[in-house]
Amino acid sequence: MKTFILSVILFFFSESLAAQVLVGGGGEANPDLKTNVQALKNWQALRFGLFIHWGPVTLRGTEIGWSRGREVPIEEYDNLYKEFNPVLFNAKEWVAAAKAAGMKYLIITSKHHDGFCLWDSKYTDYDIMSSPFKRDVLKELAEECKRQDILFGTYYSILDWHHPDYTTRHGGDPRPVGQSDMNRYIVYLKNQIRELIEIYHTNILWFDGEWEDSWDHEKGMDLYRYARGLRDDILINNRVDKGRKDMQGMTLSQKFAGDFGTPEQRVGAFEIERPWESCITICRQWAWKPNDRMKSLRECIQTLAKTAGGGGNLLLNVSPMLDGRIEQRQIDRLRGMGEWLKKNGESIYGTQGGPFKPTDWMVSTRKGNQIFIHLFNWPGKELVLPELSGCQILSARLMGGREMKIMHRNGQIAIQLPPDPVDENDTVIVLKLDKESATIPPLNVTENIIRDLVSCRRRQLAT
Repeated sequence: MKTFILSVILFFFSESLAAQVLVGGGGEANPDLKTNVQALKNWQALRFGLFIHWGPVTLRGTEIGWSRGREVPIEEYDNLYKEFNPVLFNAKEWVAAAKAAGMKYLIITSKHHDGFCLWDSKYTDYDIMSSPFKRDVLKELAEECKRQDILFGTYYSILDWHHPDYTTRHGGDPRPVGQSDMNRYIVYLKNQIRELIEIYHTNILWFDGEWEDSWDHEKGMDLYRYARGLRDDILINNRVDKGRKDMQGMTLSQKFAGDFGTPEQRVGAFEIERPWESCITICRQWAWKPNDRMKSLRECIQTLAKTAGGGGNLLLNVSPMLDGRIEQRQIDRLRGMGEWLKKNGESIYGTQGGPFKPTDWMVSTRKGNQIFIHLFNWPGKELVLPELSGCQILSARLMGGREMKIMHRNGQIAIQLPPDPVDENDTVIVLKLDKESATIPPLNVTENIIRDLVSCRRRQLAT
């Protein structure tokens, strides 16, 4: 009888979880306009994407958009496009770098806060076709993504500090706002969104810049409805509206529009009931900066695992140089991630976070009747985890390797480990169950004496 009751509870847990995931949509003004279920599931299964911030600002090596009027005088910044001639840009190489990294989708800054457009827009001359380069970057990139089977998406800044009709000034811009008209600007914005959807076939609209007073909740819901009216299966992030509280990135409530949350420069909190995507730079700056400090391979791999273990996607940003190339060191770092994913991708793609909640030394993902344990630091001789109720562990093995002995004691499971990690960046252990892993509710991991990996290696070298 107890077993039957537990099975019923777990069934309803899994069913309610599936229902609660689909909470996004057009906000309170559009109660019947919900997130496209299949598009969302397909995107979540990809788990890993490439973010690209790029534009004329690379000529100065300062931050895109934000440095206008601060590090770079406005008059100088607004004329950088006249010198922008990235003759070594090669869409095939960019997409191939994403492919080699194991990334499944790509988002590029079609227009950032500075208003410069990387495509041939018929609604402005402040675009790539007015530069010496005179090649439609977005067109080439979209076509190459299609050829290499990478999902193509576009970042678009709602705010535009260059456009005369946008009613907020930034960076000491002296232009008066009296003649500016947000209604005219919104017509411009919607016309450009139509171009991105109908001509460039963007699959994701990654909005930003919604926080200024020129934008409001009603405008956000209206823009969401407009975009979905052009293409129903497009995904739209929560920055289309005012529902994002802070850099944690999650939407405050269903009254706001958007399909997924957007934690920035941090791994999102454990959240498997609402979709989210962490956007994080591979270096420190979003746009290219000479000699910018780059994250180690260990940091990058663990960031990806932690994001998947928390239930989210990772959008990892690279920043091409002023000549159009991605730095070789960034390409090498991406390739290193791809090599790890060739061996361990099963534990990332198509997974759900949990059931073991993330700690600073491990996370877990799950898919089908398997649980994947990602170990960042080595626990020692054994890994101790809480017992899984309502199911049985049939086996435990290293990813691509041998089986390990499992013991049950005092409501816990103990998995005997080899003396040293298989992979110092992230060793993956696979648990095979006698039932679907999605039915297991989240579990806290509180025990294990963690042996610091670096200290361990130093001791081994010393001996």
